[in-house]
Amino acid sequence: MEYVFTLKYRLAADDQDLDALVERLAEAGCDDATIGVGQPGRIALAFTRESADAWSAIFSALHNVKDAVPSARLVEAAPDFVGLTDVADVVGVTRQNMRKLMLTHATDFPAPVHEGNPSVWHLSDILSWLNRRGGYQIDADLFDVAKSAKQVNLVKESREIEREISEQLESLVA
Repeated sequence: MEYVFTLKYRLAADDQDLDALVERLAEAGCDDATIGVGQPGRIALAFTRESADAWSAIFSALHNVKDAVPSARLVEAAPDFVGLTDVADVVGVTRQNMRKLMLTHATDFPAPVHEGNPSVWHLSDILSWLNRRGGYQIDADLFDVAKSAKQVNLVKESREIEREISEQLESLVA
C-alpha cells in the first residue's frame, strides 16, 4: 500500500549544505520523498512510501531521516493539524458545511487543539467523528496516516512536559 505524508524538520547550523543533505537523505532511504527547503534552517520531506500500514511507513521514514541527519529535530508530522477548510477539502464538502456541522453539533464535535483564529484540530479526530456520523466518504489510508501522524506529534510534544507537573495534572485534564 502507498502512504502519503510529510515530515518537517528544523536543521542544525552544520546541516545547511542542502546538496549534501539531499544526497545523505537519498542514501539513507528517503529517495521516495520530495524535499522542500523553502524556509532557512528547515526542511520538509513529502513522502509517498510503500508499506504494509501507515504506522510502518511513517516510522521507517522517521528512522531514515534520523540516520541521515541525526541533528535534525522534528517539527511536525503531517497530515495532522488542520483547519475547517482543510477538512472540507479532504471530505469534499464546503467550509461552510463543516462550520455548520461544528456549530450544530457543538457538544460532540471534536475539540480543537488550538481555539482561536484560526482554530486547529487533529485531522484524525474530525475524520473519526465524521465516520461515526456516516454519510461521508473517508479515505481509509488518509485516516490511518492522520492517526499515525497525530501519535508522532503527541509524543514529540510530550517530551517537553515536566514529570512532576504531568503527574499533578493527569487527573485534572482527563
